[in-house]
Amino acid sequence: QVYLVESGGGSVQAGGSLRLSCKAPRMITSVFRSNIKGWYRQAPGKQRELVAAINLDDEARYADFVKGRFTIASDNSRKTVSLQMNSLKPEGTGGYYCKLGGGDSGSWGQGTQVSVSS
Repeated sequence: QVYLVESGGGSVQAGGSLRLSCKAPRMITSVFRSNIKGWYRQAPGKQRELVAAINLDDEARYADFVKGRFTIASDNSRKTVSLQMNSLKPEGTGGYYCKLGGGDSGSWGQGTQVSVSS
């Protein structure tokens, strides 16, 4: 099984920032590089939804509700994908999950909790 380690979640005030990281320490570098990567959010009582994704050409896409505030980046040499989150809003509260690979065959991290207070 794919082993993904997420970190960086926490509790912040509205307007604050967090940086999430997702590492694949057991994965061969070439395999990590060959997969698209993404970050998803699951708010309480809601379905998991895409926040940001980055492809093999380092082209990033963002959900409308985070554009201009979040930045996704992939460091293939360190087998790490990060999500810099600025200007956080209370609506951003939820579990954040990294995903390696696209579609139903992708692998998920364990999730990290983000709580944004008013």
